[in-house]
Amino acid sequence: MGKKLIAGIFGLMLTLMLASGAIAADKVYVNGIDFGFPPFGYVDKHGDPAGFDVDAVNWIADKMGFEVRHQPMDWDGIIPALNAGKLDFIACGMSATKERAKVVDFTIPYYEVTQVLVVRDNIKGDLENFLTSGKTVGVQRGTNTAAYLDALSKKDGMDFTVKKYDSTDLSMQDLPIGRIDGSAMDSTIAYEMMKDQPYRICGTFDLESEVYSYAVRKTDGDLREKLNEGLKLLMADPYWKELKAKWNIH
Repeated sequence: MGKKLIAGIFGLMLTLMLASGAIAADKVYVNGIDFGFPPFGYVDKHGDPAGFDVDAVNWIADKMGFEVRHQPMDWDGIIPALNAGKLDFIACGMSATKERAKVVDFTIPYYEVTQVLVVRDNIKGDLENFLTSGKTVGVQRGTNTAAYLDALSKKDGMDFTVKKYDSTDLSMQDLPIGRIDGSAMDSTIAYEMMKDQPYRICGTFDLESEVYSYAVRKTDGDLREKLNEGLKLLMADPYWKELKAKWNIH
């Protein structure tokens, strides 16, 4: 059989295999993460994406047969970036709120959190005292806690100032040097931030507990179901407990 004929047959077979899906490149999805939201998603000292959700999504991608690239972004612009097509989904400790559900769809929940205030050990008193004594509380902009504190600060009897940051870890850099008196955040993040530091939880805000879910565009139902299936597999696998232990997730 001639070389040209062999090459022609091979080319035809390759075309048919590609058309039938027998050979196909893995789909690459872009996951949006926060620059500084440890332990769920952040950029480490080497400039690489890291965190609980990064590891979880990597596992899901491997099991579900797609590739993933983690793209750090400012949190207050991450949903607009998703809906503009710059991201395919968001997996980085995002609270699945009713307000956000108006513009994105969410997967099944995978974690539940409350909102707390972290202060230096030398700040005395409870949460009520803190919020009525002229102190400054730091919070990440674009979060539910930021909106809650803005509204609360306008109520009669309240006396505190809200200072907003691009990330929670930036607010925690200002806490020890006295630029703020406390930092509001998710309870899970608080445990990470308080490691071996002279801080304490001053109190829990009067907010309903929230659940974390992955966010997708409302037109991406197939991707949502793929992520749902991956999450179910992950949470049923022993690796789920390993991940929680690795990242000190309670």
